[in-house]
Amino acid sequence: MSPTAILLLIVCYFGLLILISYFTGKEDSNAAFFKANKSAPWYLVAFGMIGASLSGVTFISVPGAIEAKQFGYLQVVFGYFFGYLIIAYVLLPLYYRLNLTSIYTYLKDRFGIVSYKTGSIAFLISRTVGASFRLFLVAKVLQLLVFDLFDIPFAITVIITIALIWLYTFRGGIKTIIFTDTLQTLFMLVSVVVTIVFLASALDLNSIGDVITYTKESNLSKVFFFEDGNDSQYFWKSFLSGIFITITMTGLDQDMMQKNLTCRNLRDAQKNMVTFSIVLVFVNILFLVLGLMLTQYAAKNGITASKDDLFPTIAMLPEIGIVTSAFFLLGLIAAAYSSADSALTSLTTSFCFDILDIENKPEAKRRGLRKRVHIGFSAVLVLVILLFDIIFTDVSVIWELFKAAGYTYGPLLGLFAFGLITKFQIKDRLVWIIAIAAPLLSYILNLYSKELFNGHEIGFEILIYNGLLMFLGLLLIKKKA
Repeated sequence: MSPTAILLLIVCYFGLLILISYFTGKEDSNAAFFKANKSAPWYLVAFGMIGASLSGVTFISVPGAIEAKQFGYLQVVFGYFFGYLIIAYVLLPLYYRLNLTSIYTYLKDRFGIVSYKTGSIAFLISRTVGASFRLFLVAKVLQLLVFDLFDIPFAITVIITIALIWLYTFRGGIKTIIFTDTLQTLFMLVSVVVTIVFLASALDLNSIGDVITYTKESNLSKVFFFEDGNDSQYFWKSFLSGIFITITMTGLDQDMMQKNLTCRNLRDAQKNMVTFSIVLVFVNILFLVLGLMLTQYAAKNGITASKDDLFPTIAMLPEIGIVTSAFFLLGLIAAAYSSADSALTSLTTSFCFDILDIENKPEAKRRGLRKRVHIGFSAVLVLVILLFDIIFTDVSVIWELFKAAGYTYGPLLGLFAFGLITKFQIKDRLVWIIAIAAPLLSYILNLYSKELFNGHEIGFEILIYNGLLMFLGLLLIKKKA
């Protein structure tokens, strides 16, 4: 595709999103922005959450990691499934019973104001870092494919990217996102299927059965790693990490839970979560099969691209055809924006409720305050993405994202686990110290894990260690009975 054609595709795509936002954002109220008036159909929420959960990181990095990690990521995905069940039947009943808008309000009721603010700040840092990682990856791809050819600086690309998100979310908020995420998930899945169909033809695979047999017989399709307990891909480490990643990055994350809290009632929210968890397993398998076929196609045709460059490079080859290239771009943009738009909305929600206490502000000032915060976080995302452009030069972004999440979400995991498992009260004023100490100790533990644990290499399970350190730290500051 020519740069002009790509630019036209992007303009049409965002024109469609803005049109959706026009119809869904007519009610410019805080109730619609924050909770969609608690009237969202559960099946739309479930389908839209697929795109929000996967993001542009999964779209690019999971297929690109097959050559190095085979199908080992699926072990983490199986953990996700059980994590979603815990969210559906442990956390969602709690949130609905307390009728929460911000889920971190639970920490105020359970421990006190410092714990509440600490949990909220941990989320704000975590989601800002996570959303920026995702958008950084996609902005780099768009820069390579389009904007470099027009001599547009990367900083301008990022500003345009964030401005477009702001444009279609600033009125309707979460109410708009429920519908735009549904459309974007559809684009993303169609993109993957179209690319697989092309690759199957190019690799002389004539049916679904041929693709399944080809996948099973490949030495890159190994799923389970039980051989070496020190390996970062060892099954039990990956599986348990998947459970805890889901609990923290979905169940303790305002972004993902805000969508669930828009459902009419608890039962609908649970149907959404269970349906979503089942579908997500099969969608991730689809991405892994795509990655295998991309890797084999590259080897067959002498293509040297690897990691995060693999999918974009192949998708934009002339022999791929304009239809497949167009769907790749639609899928990539959809995957990126389906997570980024809800991140911007949830950051706005959390900051308004948890930091600014918007519920206790005069009614006349609430809408203006929300809009200023929304613009403010748009600017923050731009700055963080530009910072990442300076720091990261050669990464497989999904692995860096999970590493970052392990440190930033750990305090949230420890706080909620302590609140749900124990009946202890704590010295609330000291919680912030524990929340800083736990990630620092986790980092040191990760840095010297091989020396300390006889060659053991810490992977995604750094999140578990971090949460455990937070839990133990809270035990040290519990109040005497």
